[in-house]
Amino acid sequence: MAKPLKTALIYDFDGTLARGNMQEVSFIPSIGMDIGAFWAEAEALTQAADADGILMYMQLMLRHARDNGAPITRETLAEQGREVALFEGLKDLSWFDRMNAFGAQYGLDIEHYIISAGLEEMIEGTPIRPALTHVFASHYVYDEKGEAAWPAVGVNYTTKTQYLFRINKGVNNHWENERINHFIPDEDRRVPFDRMIFLGDGDTDVPTMKMMHTKGGFSIAVYDPRSNERDQKKVYSLISEDRVNFVAAADYREGTALDLIVKGLIGRIAINAGTMPAGI
Repeated sequence: MAKPLKTALIYDFDGTLARGNMQEVSFIPSIGMDIGAFWAEAEALTQAADADGILMYMQLMLRHARDNGAPITRETLAEQGREVALFEGLKDLSWFDRMNAFGAQYGLDIEHYIISAGLEEMIEGTPIRPALTHVFASHYVYDEKGEAAWPAVGVNYTTKTQYLFRINKGVNNHWENERINHFIPDEDRRVPFDRMIFLGDGDTDVPTMKMMHTKGGFSIAVYDPRSNERDQKKVYSLISEDRVNFVAAADYREGTALDLIVKGLIGRIAINAGTMPAGI
């Protein structure tokens, strides 16, 4: 029996797997700030310094936490991650189990990855972490007291694309650049682009979705089922602009449009890869 082929489901986090931004659920309230005021301050600092917005919001979190007498630690961020509002069908891991089982029927070994500008430490605290192969996200470096000292990695909206290549070549870290730049024949790469499906939630994921689309993989734009019609139309416009393959509500329960789309794409990957069992 042939060995199952590695196939990747790759997700953004905020707005894709969870409602809103992860920092808004517990961290910003914990420092006594209004959500709008925090992001406005981060944006003002970013523009004044002509800086990267992800690094600046992370640095602002450090400053406010220290000023509030509660420095950031891995443990506090993981605890806050447990409060993140995941979309329907994710918290009990049924989505991941179902996709894994569905792929296995068609000779595919499904792996799940996150590429996010949000905080890795918060994602580590969510119930879905055991289902994930690897998380590529922004994170801090910690001092000898275990307190966050400064941003170690900031994953922004355009640098997200590099992580598709890390998944493609099997490099599950941020630092190993030589292997990323080293030529590897397509047939020797761990997960070819045409066996990848990326799920994102709109503008901030457009570079990644577009690259996935042009590399032979598949991209799906999702939206919050509670969002208004104007926001949903904005996401649907990505199809007419040839940036994504599909659009669906971020509802991960069995039988939803998203469930059927992803299963259909897994089936298409199996057909293209020649792993579809005879008679199906």
